[in-house]
Amino acid sequence: MTFVVPFDGSALAEAALVRALEYADALGEDVVTVAVIPERTRYAREKGWIDEDEPYDVDTVVEALERRVEELAPEADFEYERIREYPPAEELAERVERLAAEHDPSVVFLGSENVGSVVTPVASVAARVAEEESYDVYIVRHAVPSKIESLEAHETFYDDAT
Repeated sequence: MTFVVPFDGSALAEAALVRALEYADALGEDVVTVAVIPERTRYAREKGWIDEDEPYDVDTVVEALERRVEELAPEADFEYERIREYPPAEELAERVERLAAEHDPSVVFLGSENVGSVVTPVASVAARVAEEESYDVYIVRHAVPSKIESLEAHETFYDDAT
């Protein structure tokens, strides 16, 4: 089994990675993070990868995301795909799904505030990834689990997230 985490560096993506790692540690499974990185400045600004007046260097963003994965989950793999265009959410989700499918995941851990809501935004990448039926989906809606104790190995992450 492999646990896959779509990773964009957001707080909920980080929480999903830590949650996947906790389950992987308990079950002896591998964790892989996947990222799709459009080479468009507007997308980078929307994601908070760069400031409004900062130039966009894709390699710097890739290195920052990879470094953050390494900090949170040193044993997890980090894979990414650079794309030239700024695709609509559906196309971006297809690319994330394809990267995830290469690992034949048993579970995909998604950090998302709105997946599974009664009203799903049309532009939700996570909602599209969650539709796939070949794997289970664990949805992380909160940076800190509300009803389970954190594992000791990850307490500092949860302390910082509150």
